[in-house]
Amino acid sequence: MTDPAELIRDFVNTYDVEKDADELGSPEELASWLCARGLVAAHDRATAQDLAAAVALREGLRAALRRNHDRATRTRHGRDAHAAAATAEAVAPASPQTTHDPPDGLPAATTPTPAEIRTGARRAARAAAQASGSAPSDGLAALLADLPLRVTLDGPAPALEPVATGVRGGLARIAAAIVAAHAAGTWPRLKVCVEATCQWAFIDSSKNRSRSWCSMRICGNRTKTRAYRARHRATGGRRPS
Repeated sequence: MTDPAELIRDFVNTYDVEKDADELGSPEELASWLCARGLVAAHDRATAQDLAAAVALREGLRAALRRNHDRATRTRHGRDAHAAAATAEAVAPASPQTTHDPPDGLPAATTPTPAEIRTGARRAARAAAQASGSAPSDGLAALLADLPLRVTLDGPAPALEPVATGVRGGLARIAAAIVAAHAAGTWPRLKVCVEATCQWAFIDSSKNRSRSWCSMRICGNRTKTRAYRARHRATGGRRPS
């Protein structure tokens, strides 16, 4: 069985924010991803509604992992994300309209298309980068409530098992991994890179859990260079005396 923290990390990383590449681009890809990790059977099939739920869970988890940074870090880097999001909105093509306003920027649950789901994933990822609060979103809470779990004593230790079967059961197993990671002490170490254009999930192995970026060499330098340039512009290019 996959380590719960690694499962959550890998699930969040099915969407590469920087490359705008999604491993869960269709219901078939979702079922294949879950099957490869032993979360569903080979004969289980996913629907468009399952895909929408999976993307909502993934982007809700991305926002939750951002909250595992301290508040000062979230606030400081959230300001950069606001600017990046404004730029992205200015150049983004118009998205298809759905019949209802979706929670957390994700497509409505009526008849979502893969294109609508992908547009919602982009918006949700940008919203996650801007989040500085400590409370989970209502959308994530509602989704988790729709993936019920039960306590089982069948194994060597008590465990949470999905009530549902099939793909929804597989998604519920990812939800159960949240509790398992917390019990193992790894949940607070699950984070996403604070660089708004990245947001890659990682497990912080530093002694004091202070790591902010997936890579200091790449994303850390990118963030610091952008901050330096902003300060340089603010002072009119003058060198400090």
